[in-house]
Amino acid sequence: GARRETLDLYIKRLTKLEEIADSFPGVERSFAIQAGREIRIIVNPQDADDLAADEISHLVARRVEKEMEYPGKIKVTVIREHRATDYAS
Repeated sequence: GARRETLDLYIKRLTKLEEIADSFPGVERSFAIQAGREIRIIVNPQDADDLAADEISHLVARRVEKEMEYPGKIKVTVIREHRATDYAS
């Protein structure tokens, strides 16, 4: 019924957000969270420096504006993390 249709539209919106983010080079994974009000994008630190991460967030936001219809705002967050581990023995 109506609930099923609403659920299908919700899932399609979340999937579309992730597909848009995943289409950019350097993106390892993306997650639509907060009921589709935010997308978090994990980028490979070797493929994307800080400026590239800024550019990816801007480009994803513009593409979401262009390709999707949604109420309110969608927050785009790019995470570029470098971890270094060593052991003292």
